[in-house]
Amino acid sequence: MNARINDDPRKQSNTRGFVTFAFVNANSRATQVFINFSDNSYLDELGFSPFGKVTKGLDVLDAIYSNYGETPDQNRIQMEGNAYLEKAFPNLDYIKSATIVAPAK
Repeated sequence: MNARINDDPRKQSNTRGFVTFAFVNANSRATQVFINFSDNSYLDELGFSPFGKVTKGLDVLDAIYSNYGETPDQNRIQMEGNAYLEKAFPNLDYIKSATIVAPAK
């Protein structure tokens, strides 16, 4: 199934701690998300709209293994999934759980 999520208007900037959908072009978001480790505000004008924010545990985020950088091949991830990642990037960290909380009022 090729279900896609339509774009949301950007209300926040892609700065440290914000969670954002990855996408290829307009209205092409699927299930891949990323956490902004630093100021990525240049992504704002490219249409990347944050939809959440890490509110606790940024120290854990900072401890994630980062030596692979952006080298994983996105097409192979899509086609082969974790089998590719586990073989090619054995030190890669995974998020095993996350909790969504209501915004503070």
